[in-house]
Amino acid sequence: MANIVAVKTSAETALDEAFGGLREALPGAGSVRGLRDDAIARFRESGLPHRRVEEWKYTDLRSLVRDANPVANGPQGTPTAAGKAEDFLAGLDHIRLVIIDGVFSPALSNLASLPAGLKVTSLAEALVSADAAVIADLGAGAPDNAVLDLNTAFMSDGVVVAVDAGVEIELPVAIETRHTGTVPQASFTRSLVVLGAGAKLTLIDSYEGADGVAHQTNAALAVKLGDGAQLQRISFQVQGLEAQHICTVLASLGKEALLQSFALEAGAAVARNQLFVTYKGDDAKILLSGATLLAGSRHADTTLVVDHTALGGESRELFHAVIDGEARSVFQGKIVVRPGAQKTDGRMMSRSLLLSETAEANAKPELEIFADDVVCAHGATCGELDEDLLFYCKARGIPQADAEAILVQAFVGEAIETVENEILRERLDALTQAWLAKRV
Repeated sequence: MANIVAVKTSAETALDEAFGGLREALPGAGSVRGLRDDAIARFRESGLPHRRVEEWKYTDLRSLVRDANPVANGPQGTPTAAGKAEDFLAGLDHIRLVIIDGVFSPALSNLASLPAGLKVTSLAEALVSADAAVIADLGAGAPDNAVLDLNTAFMSDGVVVAVDAGVEIELPVAIETRHTGTVPQASFTRSLVVLGAGAKLTLIDSYEGADGVAHQTNAALAVKLGDGAQLQRISFQVQGLEAQHICTVLASLGKEALLQSFALEAGAAVARNQLFVTYKGDDAKILLSGATLLAGSRHADTTLVVDHTALGGESRELFHAVIDGEARSVFQGKIVVRPGAQKTDGRMMSRSLLLSETAEANAKPELEIFADDVVCAHGATCGELDEDLLFYCKARGIPQADAEAILVQAFVGEAIETVENEILRERLDALTQAWLAKRV
């Protein structure tokens, strides 16, 4: 019987060759290099995910990613502290951590007076020093995922944020990841946020790039919450409309920990936001929410897996998508309740609003329950703007376009309302209004 050999795409071949050329230069040796070698070996075996892989059936990267850009190794020009994230955060005191073209920039970050109990280091430094705890936390709970394997193989830099037990950091910490320059590049960053028992932190992570440049981003964020720790995360992606963007979040929760995460997707030609949450302690809670704004021929995918492995876990997921033009939205959500994870309470809802006849929404909510004393539910809706509400607005002299914008803003606002910080809610509303003015 003849052996069947899969034909590699030009992007897969380029990525394999790029790793060979960069292997010795990437930060870390010994166990870190072994981690990288194992990851690239898995990628060589699987290749880019495609529609025959169930978790990627709606986002065929083998078709969508035709070429692999050169890997970024620092700013192309002279970067400044200004950026879209700084516009978003204007007037709001915060701790700024800037990653430029795959490299952490202390010069553009404000590290001079960090509050007591907060430590910030670059990922590259942690990899070079072979910090065993950091290396273990970086991949804890990682699923079998080719995109994450690529990130592990190529991860160049990022930040490690640690909050001591019992410490509440009052100022938000903002991790700003930017692509600069006019030459398309690929960046592979990974950051780690660790909160000790009872610690509290607000995290803002953003991703941006110049318009007209087809940058490629493969970013990952690992989160480890100790017992009773609380993390509020707000993420927004405003990449250029030619970019390709993938972000992976790996989160583990200790006993009675709380994770609140909201993500706004408003950029990139192709985007995927994937979240994997594991309950390590009893009575932990999460609230995952987000809004996706799409137009033109853009494609955005939100995929999440919530894995209840402990007693009394509570999970809430709410995601809204607005789709115009010939754009395509994907939502895949799975709640898993393991044997013994009794008293689990999990509820998930996805809603899509279609603004054109050619817009497309795909939703695949799932429940896998292996315990008998649980309360779990999921749902998905898809529809157009309510004609009665449109008529009501127009009957009061509101033009059609303005009436549509009001209704869309209200629809997206339901998801944004899950963000506790009033100032950040207002900024997210402003980003939504800016998108509505352009619908791109």
